[in-house]
Amino acid sequence: MNAFGKSLRALIWLTCVAALSAAGWVGVNKFRGTQTTGELPVAQAREGEFLAIIRCRGELRAARSVQIYAPAVPNLRIAWMAGSGEVVEKGATVIRFDSSTVEQQLVQKEAQLAQAQASLDQEVAQVRIDSDKDQSDLTDSRYNVDKSRLGTAANEFVGRLQAEEARIDLGVAEQKLKVQEANMALHTASNASRMASLTRQRDQAKADVEVTKTRMGQMEIHAPLSGVVVFVSNYNQGPLNAKPFKVGDNVYSGMNLAEIPDMSSLAMDAKVEETDRGRIGVGKDVRVRVDALPELQIPTKITQISPLAELSTDYPPTRSFRAYAALQSPDPRLRPGMNGGMDIVINRIPKAISVPAKAVFTRDGKPVVFVAERGSYHPVVVQLLARNPDEVAVSGIPAGSTVALTDPEKKDAKK
Repeated sequence: MNAFGKSLRALIWLTCVAALSAAGWVGVNKFRGTQTTGELPVAQAREGEFLAIIRCRGELRAARSVQIYAPAVPNLRIAWMAGSGEVVEKGATVIRFDSSTVEQQLVQKEAQLAQAQASLDQEVAQVRIDSDKDQSDLTDSRYNVDKSRLGTAANEFVGRLQAEEARIDLGVAEQKLKVQEANMALHTASNASRMASLTRQRDQAKADVEVTKTRMGQMEIHAPLSGVVVFVSNYNQGPLNAKPFKVGDNVYSGMNLAEIPDMSSLAMDAKVEETDRGRIGVGKDVRVRVDALPELQIPTKITQISPLAELSTDYPPTRSFRAYAALQSPDPRLRPGMNGGMDIVINRIPKAISVPAKAVFTRDGKPVVFVAERGSYHPVVVQLLARNPDEVAVSGIPAGSTVALTDPEKKDAKK
């Protein structure tokens, strides 16, 4: 046999030996019920502070919110409005109404005020003239009385007939004086009545002008605080056609138009199960999570817990308490109504060995983890120290151990 044939035979023999060795290795692994470390999802046991938490769901709410209502002005129609969900600063215009009707009313009211003031001024001048004339007539009447009284004085040169005539003239003069005094009092009362009536008309016209000017100032609604403006639904067309207010809508006095929540007062409002109520309290540390911004982990504390439990409408009904966690410096991207939750820290274990919750299995009634060692997994009994929805604090394995996240002994472990 030549050299080439000997080399080919040796190569075939080595290939067969390698195949038999690989088959034996697979058989041994199958017999042991384990798999190699590269075929399963794994994680490493980490050492550090372990937080035992209670996880609950809720949504963001603003502890302080300001409602915006339509002013007490008739026939309002929206001419301009800020965008819904837009951030507005304190004092910025939120809604502007059509002011053309009010402007026309203001012109009319000012004209009525000018006319009323002119009538009052004319009456004042006429009263002054009438008063001067009455005063002159009264002076003349008093003069005639005094003159007639002098004619009745005792005098030897005056005859009895003349004296009698003088007394008659005195009586007539005194009666004229009384009539003049009565007329003057009547004119004074009549002038005062007309003056009061015209003054009231002038004051009413002036008040109408002031009211109309006030309404002109209410044609724009300004934000009472900085925040996000949210327009409420307009039910003028019925509940089935209710849509948020828009430009062109007619509104009535006192209607609720919008709401501006105070973004600095955001708090997470979450439901805590009745069974967990005894393990939480005001002041407990909390990590707030928001579904829309999963990268945020906001540390805060529980600021309030509802004193009474709420009964759910589910079947079977359950009871829960509401826990509130105020955010100290809210992220500007956060908005009221965002869904999320919070992790309430009920215990801290320093320097704990923790593994994912999926890495703990049960073998013969005991908790075990499958630790990777020399290319295979073997079960290790551990002691559970604490648990939360994501991780478990254990003892019995060193930090940095590689553990399997699925049971290696199951046939579908790879899946």
